Amino acid sequence: MQNLDFSQYKTYGWLQPVDSLSKNYFTNDISRSNILAAANKELEARGLRYSKENPDILFRYVAIVNNKSRMVYSSPYGWGGYYRPWGWGYGWYGGGPSYPVGKEKYRYAHLIIEAVDRKSNSVVWQARGSGEIRTPEKAINNLPKVVNGIFKEYPLK
Repeated sequence: MQNLDFSQYKTYGWLQPVDSLSKNYFTNDISRSNILAAANKELEARGLRYSKENPDILFRYVAIVNNKSRMVYSSPYGWGGYYRPWGWGYGWYGGGPSYPVGKEKYRYAHLIIEAVDRKSNSVVWQARGSGEIRTPEKAINNLPKVVNGIFKEYPLK
């Protein structure tokens, strides 16, 4: 939809968030409120007005949290473990090879926001913010920053 004129959309509304089958930290009221408040601010800054009845464009989001694992590497100099996906490199205080010492589990989140043209019922825009989750509370508090980053991709500035 590169040729779509997004200035034609004057009003917006919200669809229900898309259900995610993955572990999801973002289905609570605080998360929803953080996402919607930040998104509404971004949309209104672009000249759109919220309308509950007959909006021109509809927005929805899906939040996904996946469990992942990665190799942890260490140096023979005993400086401790650190993440080095490329395997060889320099330690904190000097050079030398690094080698795998095990796997580390972590959680990775994606927040996807998409816009649906109400008349055609087709998705006309989609963008995503992603990052590692260290603590659920911090991830929830960072949602407004993630939403702001996502809307930098929106065609209207």
